Amino acid sequence: MNVLSVCGLFTLVLYLDQASSADSNFIVILTDDQDIVLNGLNPMENVRKLLANRGALFTNAFTSSPICCPSRASILSGQYAHNHETKNNSRIGGCYGSHWQEKIEPTALPVHLQRNGYETFYAGKYLNEYFSETIPPGWSQWYGLHGNSAYFNYTLNENGVMKKYDNDYLTDVLNTKALEFLSNAKKPFFAMIAPPAPHMPCEAAERHSHSFENIKALRTPNFNIPSGVLDKHWLLRMPPATLNNETIEWLDTIYRKRWQSLLAVDDMVANIIHTLEEKHLYDDTYIIYTSDNGYHVGQFGQAIDKRQPYETDIRVPFVISGPKIPPKIVYDYPVALIDIFPSVLTRAGIPLPDFVDGQSFFATNENDETVLTNDYGNRQILIEYWGEGDSTTYSPECKWHKGDRLSQCSIEAECHCQDAWNNTYSCIRQTFVQKEEHKIFCEFQDRENFVEAYDLSVDPYEMTNIAFDMLPSEHALLSLALEKLAKCKGDSCRQIY
Repeated sequence: MNVLSVCGLFTLVLYLDQASSADSNFIVILTDDQDIVLNGLNPMENVRKLLANRGALFTNAFTSSPICCPSRASILSGQYAHNHETKNNSRIGGCYGSHWQEKIEPTALPVHLQRNGYETFYAGKYLNEYFSETIPPGWSQWYGLHGNSAYFNYTLNENGVMKKYDNDYLTDVLNTKALEFLSNAKKPFFAMIAPPAPHMPCEAAERHSHSFENIKALRTPNFNIPSGVLDKHWLLRMPPATLNNETIEWLDTIYRKRWQSLLAVDDMVANIIHTLEEKHLYDDTYIIYTSDNGYHVGQFGQAIDKRQPYETDIRVPFVISGPKIPPKIVYDYPVALIDIFPSVLTRAGIPLPDFVDGQSFFATNENDETVLTNDYGNRQILIEYWGEGDSTTYSPECKWHKGDRLSQCSIEAECHCQDAWNNTYSCIRQTFVQKEEHKIFCEFQDRENFVEAYDLSVDPYEMTNIAFDMLPSEHALLSLALEKLAKCKGDSCRQIY
């Protein structure tokens, strides 16, 4: 892909007529667990050709919570998880809990858009614990999946009617629903489509089930590397330190299946764009393609999952195309999923509510031009997660005890668990583009009060934990900044500490 790198002091100006902003349409395509660090966009030819080559690819895009439900709640609310209070995938952790339904959902993104004349559409996975006949507020058309990602044998709430599907491949069903909406859409509109891929069990459509037969999991420098006592927090150090050959072959299979499952999403992207063009809607429509979190496959001797503060898990694909966005741009400035909410409202000409923690990647200068400014190059993004584990979440096949309160343990992963009750942490992911400075500093709320820090400019695979080599003054400043960011609300979340 031929691209123009945008960095340093350069300011990308999108010459958009501010008066036409209220006519802008928006489509958000949100995949489930799609990585970017491990080449997760490589199998998607249409996303690359029809979106990235026509618009901007953000290379520093992050989820603020590397787990499905909190991340999706952040997209819809524009808030960090400590403010919307969806902290993990469980109901007790706030996933589609009473606080979400009563306090956050009524002020979510679609509500603001609908109040300002937008037709709104949702199809696919919503929040993991959504098993409801209720249509969330703000949606004109609703095709919400009951529960977590599935490919076959699932239920959709179709505008208040529960419909059970058995053998219909979910991504293709969502494709049909989206095209029906776009074929009859009234401008302006906002559509959000959330397919299951490549979430486990990453089942491909039959037409794609034999693709990529020679693909193997990416052998990054940190692939299947053991962690020492000062290298990583305790969950990564639990046995086995490394995975055996049989498990690695299983990882190769999972990696290949993930790519296969994404091909139906790639088909859907092409169909959506072709429909927009046929209906003469393309020139007025912004399309954002992203994922709720990243994913690891074998890094640091872990098998497969997310939930960790490492680049594999927190970085996400992020592509945007739309009216007058210059083609083939690679943009280095940092964005977070909490920025979608304010960006859409800004471009739609709708005032931002003061509870929004994210910041718009659209702004208007004195010439009424929409710009992505170089001021956006300095950013501290909060990464936060609250571990999920109790006496019921361990696997009886593994040797661990109920009292360990472990989670995401399986024989296939050699019982190296991916989560636990105290896999709880907060991090500052710091990017200063002009200085080419990328760092992360994390504090874990575990029995060790473990700390991890990495200079990603020289150590992109996070092999060397520098937390214990820092000057006490630097450590104290970062810890104080993290404390402030972990309590931030609204404007204070956009400050540099």
